[in-house]
Amino acid sequence: MTGTPTDPAPQPGGAGASADALIRARGVTRSFGATEALRGADVDIAAGEIVAVMGPSGSGKSTLLHCLAGILTPDAGEVWFAGDRVDRLGDRARTELRRRRFGFVFQFGQLVPELPAIENVALPLLLEGRPRAAALAEAAPWFDRLGLGGLEQRRPGGLSGGEAQRVALARALVTGPAVVFADEPTGSLDSLAGELVMDLLVDSARAQGATVVVVTHEARVAAYADREVVVRDGRVLTLTPARPTPAGLAR
Repeated sequence: MTGTPTDPAPQPGGAGASADALIRARGVTRSFGATEALRGADVDIAAGEIVAVMGPSGSGKSTLLHCLAGILTPDAGEVWFAGDRVDRLGDRARTELRRRRFGFVFQFGQLVPELPAIENVALPLLLEGRPRAAALAEAAPWFDRLGLGGLEQRRPGGLSGGEAQRVALARALVTGPAVVFADEPTGSLDSLAGELVMDLLVDSARAQGATVVVVTHEARVAAYADREVVVRDGRVLTLTPARPTPAGLAR
């Protein structure tokens, strides 16, 4: 279902961003039983932005990411992506959207343990119906790009945490997604491995023109973003202005 999102006046503490936002959420609520995870969250994200979603544990930041990505359906409110109402799509349409337009990196990678690394990277292509040989050929260059050369046939159990997360990153990027959603992508890594993952995520996403939405509680990770969104008690409370140039860690 397509259409043009309504453009309500910016709410206090809300996004208040431009009408051409690639991703837009308005008044999003989501509860789990009696627990209110989101209580009317608003946010706009422009194409090509790298946005860090920050907040304390339990603030609702991961729930917000999952609603933006179509993993969860809000109880109320609107979520738009490229002119489509994501929250009104059926399960099948949301699955297609996630497979074709979005890439995902989670804290623990969520690789398929029985598959070698190259098949894990090729998996989104195989699910799209690509021939096996073509999918593997398309996945192969990512191993050199991400410093994983020689590990193509290694299963996840034989990879270090940083290597496994880079395989997950390659899997997220191999389809050329419009948006990469990363939920605490460095949370299980030491600082050096985490910095490498963020370097590669940001550089690869910018090279592809992809938008990145990264949930984190680490200031060092948020320093890579063009802009920070702060979530507290289920609401977006604080936004920093877009930065004029890409940000990264000082070295």
